[in-house]
Amino acid sequence: MAELLNHPDAMAKARVELDEVVGTGRLLEEADLSSLPYLQCIIKETLRLHPIAPLLAPHESSAACSVAGYDIPAGTMLLVNVHMMHRDALMWDEPTRFSPERFEGGRGEGKWMLPFGMGRRGCPGEALGMNMVGLAVGTLVQCFEWRRVGEEVIDMAEGSGLTMPMAVPLEALYWPRAEMTPVLRALFGIINCS
Repeated sequence: MAELLNHPDAMAKARVELDEVVGTGRLLEEADLSSLPYLQCIIKETLRLHPIAPLLAPHESSAACSVAGYDIPAGTMLLVNVHMMHRDALMWDEPTRFSPERFEGGRGEGKWMLPFGMGRRGCPGEALGMNMVGLAVGTLVQCFEWRRVGEEVIDMAEGSGLTMPMAVPLEALYWPRAEMTPVLRALFGIINCS
């Protein structure tokens, strides 16, 4: 949500897509996700810039090899810094810029995009995670108007920790979209959306 608050044009584009595909008479459902390519681009770009964890699960070299001039003996523990791979200027144009469009039409696929790891140590919950994030972000965009608190751009600096949380917790203003008021009233039965 922080990247979308800093890039209201991307949020507006996602909302148009949601309104065209899902409409405003019901909530987003899992079956809708495959028909929302721009929302998928937003999720991929967010995971590229802000992976769940900076390092993938440890791997081990099965044989001696040489990588970038470094000799790696067999049995060496290898840690892949996915955070830096996703920001590598040799792989990505303007690597620190939030640009969901880089994934439109399958572009960006096949690059070194590994937020869930790879191979045998890849996350078995990747599909579930992508669906849950899609449903959460999509529903928040579909149902609510969002604004930053103040005019300043949200600080995207990362704090310390295994999962790299935001250094400054996100604060945002939100209120129900008028178009979604009937759905939200029916869902919760208690919302005063006037």
